[in-house]
Amino acid sequence: MKVRLFVLICLVGSSLTPQIGRAQSDSIPLLTVKKIMQDPKWIGAIPNDPMWSLDGQTVYFDWNPDRVAADSMFGYNLKRQDVGKISPLQRVAIPARNGAYSKNRQWYLYEKYGDIFLYDLKKSELSQITATIARETSPKFSKSEQFVFYRQAENLFRWDRTTGETRQLSNIRTGRDPKKSSSHTPDQRAWLTQEELALMEVLNQRKQAAEARQEQRQLTEPYQPKPFYLGNQNLVDISSDPTGGILMWTVEQEPKGKHQTMVPDFVRESGYTEPRNARPKVGSPESVYETWLYSVASDTILQLDPSGLPGIYTRPQFQADYGLQGKLDSPKPVWILRPQWSPDGAHAVVVVRSLDFKDRWIASVDLESGKLKSLDHQHDEAWIGGPGISRWMGSSGSVGWMPDGRRFWFLSEESGYAHLYAVNVETGGTQAFTTGEFEVFDPQISKDGKYWYYSSSAVHPGERHFYKMPIEGGVPTQLTSMSGNNEVLLSPDEKQLLIRFSTGNRPWELFLQPNKPQAEAEQITHSLTDEWKQYPWREPEYVEVPAADGAKIYGRLYRSEKSQGGPAVIFVHGAGYLQNAHKWWSVYFREYMFHNLLVDRGYTVLDLDFRGSAGYGREWRAGVYRSMGGKDLDDQVDGYRYLVQEIGVDPNRVGIYGGSYGGFITLMAMFTKPGTFQAGAALRSVTDWAHYNHPYTASMLNRPQDDSLAYVKSSPIYFAEGLEGALLMCHGMVDTNVQFQDIVRLSQRLIELGKENWELAVYPMEGHGFVEPSSWTDEYRRILKLFEDHLK
Repeated sequence: MKVRLFVLICLVGSSLTPQIGRAQSDSIPLLTVKKIMQDPKWIGAIPNDPMWSLDGQTVYFDWNPDRVAADSMFGYNLKRQDVGKISPLQRVAIPARNGAYSKNRQWYLYEKYGDIFLYDLKKSELSQITATIARETSPKFSKSEQFVFYRQAENLFRWDRTTGETRQLSNIRTGRDPKKSSSHTPDQRAWLTQEELALMEVLNQRKQAAEARQEQRQLTEPYQPKPFYLGNQNLVDISSDPTGGILMWTVEQEPKGKHQTMVPDFVRESGYTEPRNARPKVGSPESVYETWLYSVASDTILQLDPSGLPGIYTRPQFQADYGLQGKLDSPKPVWILRPQWSPDGAHAVVVVRSLDFKDRWIASVDLESGKLKSLDHQHDEAWIGGPGISRWMGSSGSVGWMPDGRRFWFLSEESGYAHLYAVNVETGGTQAFTTGEFEVFDPQISKDGKYWYYSSSAVHPGERHFYKMPIEGGVPTQLTSMSGNNEVLLSPDEKQLLIRFSTGNRPWELFLQPNKPQAEAEQITHSLTDEWKQYPWREPEYVEVPAADGAKIYGRLYRSEKSQGGPAVIFVHGAGYLQNAHKWWSVYFREYMFHNLLVDRGYTVLDLDFRGSAGYGREWRAGVYRSMGGKDLDDQVDGYRYLVQEIGVDPNRVGIYGGSYGGFITLMAMFTKPGTFQAGAALRSVTDWAHYNHPYTASMLNRPQDDSLAYVKSSPIYFAEGLEGALLMCHGMVDTNVQFQDIVRLSQRLIELGKENWELAVYPMEGHGFVEPSSWTDEYRRILKLFEDHLK
């Protein structure tokens, strides 16, 4: 009982009075303070994963107004204008999102629960194409729409809508071709076979009989696809052209010597420590990828050849720091993504990504030779990224075909911001549809092919609106008007906008709006609890902090009435490439509420979108290349100066905290900026980038064996001797992302350096993102105590 009371007291300080509000009239009961960290459902039933019914008469979404253990599906009926719960049986029958419509939009094809379904919108009839214990995926219509193609395991199948017949299109097999598998050399095997047949008459007779039966089967049995064997490779992807006559697949050769990390799980039912297999570390041997093309008609197979792509022999500039000059001896390793076929099947376009993260090509495929012709090449000496331009190898990003079937659209940071382009695959001509110092998100083409729809940050970097624009470009029309984030789903007839909307101090709700500029949006969910609404949660001030290098840093400011001469805290968001100084509900909702608590206690809080954050274009995104803990940390120091010079906080009472990437920045601040921050709380922190995962780290710092300078410059463990202020570190022991080993190694370093002003709190049953209410409460009790002890 004493421990539980202590937790509550520490969250609000030493006072036992049951409020933390600015005044008695707008206070939160003491019990509610605990709920800030312990029960997200206390806020309300935030609606998630909205979707339209196929007839456009119902909006479905996951919701939890009863505050039970898990969300349920609900539906809002547009005619009745009411919300009702969807039963489990009803939910099973609802067609899945992200399916494919036929050209006349009568048929809707989708995969659900590992089976393939076809829904007739005209007759309201559902056909189940597959019903197996195997998993079928990736359904699509053929060019004629008579057939449905889908994948099962390693192979493609074709279902005939007219006859109901299913035919296997590919015959990809694991292992090696038994005809070619032998421990003997070919010459030795041929000699042995010849001798054996000469000596044994019965063997000869059996061989001749078997060959005769095989010939007869080939004449009488239905078509059997030609077998291809993977050997020791893994199938990554397989697809076909719109006719099913050309197959394309990608295989992966896993490297030898690839070493997975292991995370021990100490608290288990068995009473034993049980290991969890986790990821490799950055710089581990990488897989090699090959993409193959097979023509059924000509029975020819060839490997796609990227060697002619521009820049594929170009050496990265950073290697000059290590004395390496000139062209590469061999082409850069690449991953060729699934082909995008034009509607008539005449053209195949692929997105190609270099495994060093620095190049992306949009390329057409020569179906006769397998050579790739570059249509667009985006190169970045840092790494390719930005909205709709995923850094992850398995994603093509936002791409597709224009209605004319001759132009291919994509997003590119060519101008410094992610904008919408198209390239003519026949002439190579490129067209830009949008331009400006803002970013474009999630473009789509209207069903009549006459308009673009997309979201953008044109109004403000921290605000998102939905736009409509003529298909050939021109002046876009802003359709939404509510200030915040408008996540929009068009109704099937494109007459309505389903908007998931939030502001900086109000969580997400669902709205409906006619597809007209500046039309009024009607709220259809009301999710917040009366408890949560009792407190006047602050709308942050959206500020622009001047950086020492002349840039402006967008931030959220939570200003205390006692800011003059008072304490302050800087919060550092995680992920690096993430936006948090925006005008909508933050993924860091616990931290948002904690900041309100801090302001009530006299602190001023600043939350910055430092260098490397999302939402501000290429230069801002790549500002941390080869130097994490450089400009991103300088931005925190500039935030400190802003708080002191513009807001008037006490320069000797400023703290800093954050988790994951924010924890890393906190460590760098405490180790390399002596006298700036008197206290810091580093949560689930990266302490040495050489121990983090490959895709994230190698894209920003290259591989450690190739660019050791970047890793030493960017890793807190090399600067631990600089610790002066009070440091709290918190880490989950079963974190498979930023592993517990990270904080253990840093702790040993601090011990060896004789540092005394630090403490480590460990959470034996937590991973990277905490799930237990008691862990959240304990962590933030410690953070608040740190600031109370050292900043007040």
